[in-house]
Amino acid sequence: MNDITNTAVLVIDDEELVRNNIEEILVPQKSAPEDEQMRLAASLLFDDPQPLLAPRTSNIPNFTVDKAANGMEGLEMIKRAVAAGRPYAVIFLDMRMPGWDGLETAIHIRKYDKKAEIIFVTAYSDRSLDEVITQAGQNVGYHCKPYAAEEIIQLATKAIADYHKLRNLEELIADVSSISLKGHQLTHLLQNIFQQLTMHLQTDMALLGKLHEDFTYEKLFSIGTVEESVNLERLTALVKSAATSNEDVVQVEELVLTRLDEYTLFAVLNKPEQIKTEKLYLLKLYVQNAAKAIRNAELHEELLQKEKLSAIGQAMSMILHDLRAPLNNIKMMTMMLRQENIQSEWLDLIDECGLQATHLFTDFLDFIKGASIEKKVVDVSELIESSLQLVIGQSNRESIVIQKDIPNKLMLWGDENKLRRVFINLLGNAVEILEAYKIVGPKIVITAWEEIQQGQIVLTISDNGPGIPNDILKTLFNPFVTRQKQNGTGLGLAIVKQYINAHGGAISVANEPGAVFNITLPMAILSPRLSVVPSEIDAVAAYTD
Repeated sequence: MNDITNTAVLVIDDEELVRNNIEEILVPQKSAPEDEQMRLAASLLFDDPQPLLAPRTSNIPNFTVDKAANGMEGLEMIKRAVAAGRPYAVIFLDMRMPGWDGLETAIHIRKYDKKAEIIFVTAYSDRSLDEVITQAGQNVGYHCKPYAAEEIIQLATKAIADYHKLRNLEELIADVSSISLKGHQLTHLLQNIFQQLTMHLQTDMALLGKLHEDFTYEKLFSIGTVEESVNLERLTALVKSAATSNEDVVQVEELVLTRLDEYTLFAVLNKPEQIKTEKLYLLKLYVQNAAKAIRNAELHEELLQKEKLSAIGQAMSMILHDLRAPLNNIKMMTMMLRQENIQSEWLDLIDECGLQATHLFTDFLDFIKGASIEKKVVDVSELIESSLQLVIGQSNRESIVIQKDIPNKLMLWGDENKLRRVFINLLGNAVEILEAYKIVGPKIVITAWEEIQQGQIVLTISDNGPGIPNDILKTLFNPFVTRQKQNGTGLGLAIVKQYINAHGGAISVANEPGAVFNITLPMAILSPRLSVVPSEIDAVAAYTD
């Protein structure tokens, strides 16, 4: 421990004898000449003489000691030390003194220095430890007089060690937000720091989580079993009640939270009274820098995704150029077969598959470029039926039960080709999962209804499969997020979300327990003569044409 830089100690006691005694214990003077003479005499009289002053062991810090005769004088010394950037690491404080007593002095000290380790040394136990901790903070010690020299050395040494553990942790927390790490690496680092922090806060149960802007909960990690007792309704209510601006850090009862644009990051401990002390700043510092670090990781991931998409876009452009000729040949060959009087419904399906292959490449390019959509009135039932024909008709999948509940003449306002791509993707994923997991009695349920007052159509697609893995549930629509599919690109659901959003709609997913996708799209309101879509003037022309 010789590398510890701050070993400054302040002794505040109204008795000069006590002040000098603690100083002598922590900073022993060199042996006087007469002491050396006595040691030599003892060596002549005894075979195994013991030194009068035992040498300092290597693990004891080299203390520096200042002294103050009362609380006011000590406070002024502390204020000067903090202002000079050389605060005291340890403060020995008498409990009973004229003027301010020890506890009152500690309360004043905490206004200027929340980090020093305070050790009360008193002959009277008229204050309980709980009362002292409540008013003076957690980083305090309590020792009764009379004391032995070795006890003072041990108390000071431990306090110095605790002080620097907290300073190192504080520095580590502050550095987290400047580190560029991938998501899983950052989570591992934050969890390790969180464990150290909870040890200092003297709790074995804690939780760090996100509450998204739609107030859905996402656990980042937890220690102990605190998550089992989390009341999500109360958690949501506490976050909603927090009057905080973006990136401010506040405490609301047992929560410490910071609000970002898209979510609220919060920490909760199982003993809320323990964070209402001067160590609260460490937890606030952690939450604030963890939020910044997570945001940096998200921005870094977005940048990588854009770079990937740019590279994919260039590759897809070249591939599509090379594939145009063979895709066009598919249409030409089916036409020649028809001219040979060969009639089959499979020819129509081949044509449709060739067209869908072209649309698939075009969709990728549109996604990367953010291309616009062309809206018209679309019959929902026909859209779903054509999508099912392409998905279910690709192989022998008669064992999958398709249950539909879609009213007739339910019309929406959108781009038919792109919406077909949406449903092909969602239905295709459901089919693949049901087959991959060999689900007994596989079933896909498709429902749709209109909400006239909102001017929208609601569609749900659900299956009785295993559901979406919890670790990707919140990021499922991000590019390159894929699971359970051996040949997935990770772009399919990102394209789905982009197309839905481009229509002014929304899509979300949940497990109940199989995957359930909820979609809203703008409704086309029909009159006997034309279709009118609210706030879309070009709808009239689109329908009448």
